[in-house]
Amino acid sequence: MNKKNLTRREFLAVASTGTIIAATSGRIGAYASKTAGKAAILGGKAVRTKPFPGWPVWDRNAEKSVLEILRSGNWYRGNGKTVTEFEKKYAELMGAKACVCTVNGTNALLTAMHALDVGVGDEVIVSPYTFIATYNVVLGSCALPVFADTDPETFQINPDKIEERITPKTRAILPVHILGLPANMGRINAIAKKHNLVVIEDACQAWMAEWNHKKIGTLGDLGCFSFQNSKHLPIGEGGAVIGNDEELMDRVWSYHNCGRPYGSIKKTSNYPIIGTNRRMTEYQAAIGLSQIQRLEEDTERRNRNAKYLTSKIKDIPGILPHRLYKEVTRAAYHLYPFRYKKEYFNDLSRDRFLSALRAEGIPCSSGYGPQYNDGLIEDALNSKNFTRSFSKARLNQYRRENHYPDNDQLCKEAVWFGQNMLLGSKQDIDDIADAILKTYENRDKLAQSDKNSSKYQKDSVAL
Repeated sequence: MNKKNLTRREFLAVASTGTIIAATSGRIGAYASKTAGKAAILGGKAVRTKPFPGWPVWDRNAEKSVLEILRSGNWYRGNGKTVTEFEKKYAELMGAKACVCTVNGTNALLTAMHALDVGVGDEVIVSPYTFIATYNVVLGSCALPVFADTDPETFQINPDKIEERITPKTRAILPVHILGLPANMGRINAIAKKHNLVVIEDACQAWMAEWNHKKIGTLGDLGCFSFQNSKHLPIGEGGAVIGNDEELMDRVWSYHNCGRPYGSIKKTSNYPIIGTNRRMTEYQAAIGLSQIQRLEEDTERRNRNAKYLTSKIKDIPGILPHRLYKEVTRAAYHLYPFRYKKEYFNDLSRDRFLSALRAEGIPCSSGYGPQYNDGLIEDALNSKNFTRSFSKARLNQYRRENHYPDNDQLCKEAVWFGQNMLLGSKQDIDDIADAILKTYENRDKLAQSDKNSSKYQKDSVAL
């Protein structure tokens, strides 16, 4: 086999660490030699000792407006104008006709569900790979979350698995743009139109992401966002519903404000529709107005650094970066994900791989687990609300169908980096890539150490 004809991935897969460093030349050789040495978890020198950029970033320019609101006593949106101002600016930024702010992202989803009349006895197609709030809003609406398996390459709901999950009770599709990477909205909207379903976008991690140059959150009937402390537009807690149907958005506004009349919701009484209180406060909105100013620039930086990181790690054996659909013109990168294939690392466990990266100074996470196996689904199915809303036959069928092999596999392989890590310099990204390659180069010793540790633990138990 001619080494000149090998891809870097193939070459690394068959070559020893010493051979890689000695035989490669140019960019790859320099890159490999930079990371050579004992893994930090085994006593070597860490690739990185300084922290990544912190988050959230406080803007001192916001102090004046926040203090003015606090001193005025006009903290409630009914007596102020700051929430309205934030809603207008966020709608303009997203390219939507209207925005209604809520106390948090979960309540944004609940509000959208109610406004679109999704509730008791309905079924909602949703991704199993998501934050638990997505499950909870469906269950909390006494609707059945019907999961369509995940596409491991994109980390998103697999559009090829959606139609087989549709029943006569299906009312909505709730795609989640998880990790800030857009789901396949072209396919999802086509399926929804074919089956007369509503689409609620869970864009709680996808501010400024785009599908064919249109902002995520504007492609379905309603789009929902979160402004929780870790998010790209951090307020501490906060959320928003956006949409382009003015009458529907009037209903969203009225519902979130105790059912008061608004726009097309006429004042037949003080409270013409059933509502609840999910209003954002004035000082939350003031923080949001300061944070919104950095959103565009930060989004561009995350995308540049994510693209650069992918270019640095895509040829390391066993490291499979996420794939974006070709229609994605921009991602948000709330998290940067890849899949870790332990068979290329001498069966080094993912936990040990993550520990090795952390020892090199690289924070990382294993991401979501198969939450549908945690018991919360079964608790809901056994509740009075669900046994009254769904037939015993349907609930038993649902239990039998509760297996998602692709998502299960993804949950075993996923590795995440936080969004703040993508706000750093090119050198910061090099450090991440160096640590991954260094861990690969030390795979033999790491795997042996892992096995020795496991054997010691077994022997201790036997004693």
